[in-house]
Amino acid sequence: MMARHMTIAELPYGKPVQKWLKGRYGATMAKKIWEQTEENYGNYLPDLPDYGGSQNGHARAIYGGLLIFALYPALPDKPPISELQDFVETLFMGPFTKLGKIINLNRPFCMWLIDKIFRRSGNRDRRDILRYPAGFINVDTPYDKEHQAARYSFTQCPNAEFAKKHNLLHVLPLLCNSDFFGIGEIHGQLIRCGTCGNSAACDYLVVGSNNQLAKEYETVTDEKGYLVSRKRQPEKGDFYKNPVSYGKRFEKRAPGILSQKFGRTTSENWKSVKKLAKYL
Repeated sequence: MMARHMTIAELPYGKPVQKWLKGRYGATMAKKIWEQTEENYGNYLPDLPDYGGSQNGHARAIYGGLLIFALYPALPDKPPISELQDFVETLFMGPFTKLGKIINLNRPFCMWLIDKIFRRSGNRDRRDILRYPAGFINVDTPYDKEHQAARYSFTQCPNAEFAKKHNLLHVLPLLCNSDFFGIGEIHGQLIRCGTCGNSAACDYLVVGSNNQLAKEYETVTDEKGYLVSRKRQPEKGDFYKNPVSYGKRFEKRAPGILSQKFGRTTSENWKSVKKLAKYL
């Protein structure tokens, strides 16, 4: 039985893409680019595995991604990927922007709620993968009540697999990087070490933007164009601003320094530092 895929006309993104093309390239060129995009998209469909079409819980993510993969090769000037990032974020993350008016992940209840939403989505993915093995493979983790953090990951992503097969990995960051924007719209912070495009899995650690974990990481762009989270390095003077938070790190990295200098055990010296911190 032939797989049933979503056509480009079934996606809700056609009009905004054409509007963007018209603003960037003018009406005449925009029309030609859109026609080429439609042709590229149609040529991709016969080569796709069965995702379940619109019945897949991630249908818009899969076929919306396919639209971007069809669009970029049709652009005559092949602009840097970064020039399209804002547009792609707005195109796909509109629901998060609307959610941000009522959801604030700095509130414990909202974090609990978003974890429930992620978990429900994961359960749906695990049902879908039994019928459509080429879809998303979702692995979730129990809610971290201590840190008010939601965790899950994808060990298989249709967008990444398509990009690898069609030599479009340089376009994939447009999709992956949009997740950071989306989580930010609901007043959260995405902490991610990698995606299925530059790593073995696409990991999600979601916390409120004011969460201490969010402050411990910075978002940087790696050499392949993906946004990734990196542990912040302590700045000069941070120890004196908050000596207790850096104490265990200091003891681990330089055991015995205090005892060598003062002739007392590390733990005894550390107790003195913590007492001193109360008066700073």
